[in-house]
Amino acid sequence: MSKSALPGFTRVDHVALTVPDLDKAVEFYTETFGATELFRLGPFDAAELPRMPDGRDWTEAHVNVPGARVFLAMLQLGPTLKLELFRYELPKDARTTPPRNCDLGGHHIAFQVENLEAAVAYLRARELRVMAGPIVIPVGPAAGMRTQYVLDPWGNQLELVELPKR
Repeated sequence: MSKSALPGFTRVDHVALTVPDLDKAVEFYTETFGATELFRLGPFDAAELPRMPDGRDWTEAHVNVPGARVFLAMLQLGPTLKLELFRYELPKDARTTPPRNCDLGGHHIAFQVENLEAAVAYLRARELRVMAGPIVIPVGPAAGMRTQYVLDPWGNQLELVELPKR
């Protein structure tokens, strides 16, 4: 690592998504991707937790969302990644659609698969929205890689990645 790297950084621990229904999202990711639920926490409710010394409520200070009531579930997704799912009951003015890839905060999770066509067929059979594809990289450092995007039931972008056989 470079001298300017985060001191003590060792690896990425997890990624997180916010979903409208925690139970359904846990069910989706466990049934569709074979995730294992590790634990659940919450609610963390700004109205019920003591204020911070500077006067901010707990959720504003910790997750940058004033007045929140939030629940979470942590899933093990494959051998090397955890997926944290959040559900906010408050505030009521939260956006109800995820950002697009071009929006600030846009994101996606990429899943490496051995057979892109089989993975796409599996997700189509589960009635997920599969985007056009596959995207084939013909030349350069990623030559032979094939990818395809799909949306989870709440519109979060997921990517399937098939690496070239070497």
